[in-house]
Amino acid sequence: MIAFVRGTVASTALDSAVLDVGGIGMLVQCTPGTLAGLRHGEQAQVATSMVVREDSMTLYGFGDDDERDTFELAQTASGVGPKVAQAIIAVLGPEGLRRAVAEEDLATLTKVPGIGRKGAQRIVLELKDRLGAVRSGAAPAAVAPGSVDPDWRPQVHAALVGLGWSTREADNAVAAVVAVAVEQVESTGTFDVSALLRAALRTLSKS
Repeated sequence: MIAFVRGTVASTALDSAVLDVGGIGMLVQCTPGTLAGLRHGEQAQVATSMVVREDSMTLYGFGDDDERDTFELAQTASGVGPKVAQAIIAVLGPEGLRRAVAEEDLATLTKVPGIGRKGAQRIVLELKDRLGAVRSGAAPAAVAPGSVDPDWRPQVHAALVGLGWSTREADNAVAAVVAVAVEQVESTGTFDVSALLRAALRTLSKS
């Protein structure tokens, strides 16, 4: 197992990054929150999990070990593959998943693209005694802060579509957080793409 990858960020895409590790480009599938913390040309380290299939080997990257471990544990639930597990980390984060399972909050679990009510019930049943206790005072959101880019709309839109929302839903969510972007500019002089993505996800969860 490749536990982590450390190297220079060679490039980033909507759902992945390439890290130059000793002259070898390692393609890592990442959540929007993980990508938000990566800067082109800078050194970075991401916790990783390799998923091996008959026709592919895919390396998934995360902001920390807790995200990676939760990603792997989520896949032990019936019907949860790596894509859904990655969406869980992106939308809820490890602490959000722990809280939702502990409280049997099916409504929160079904906010994740790819999880219906029956799937949420299976996750609660199969993971309830395996995720550990909810950490007091921990934030439920998984998306890391700190990404700043004036061209925030296409980034947020692409991240939402990558997580499984439709183009129309992503359009509506982006429009709904314009006011948040204006507030960011008024208070800090710039945009925080990760915060805008979190706000867009909250908007979608209420719809």
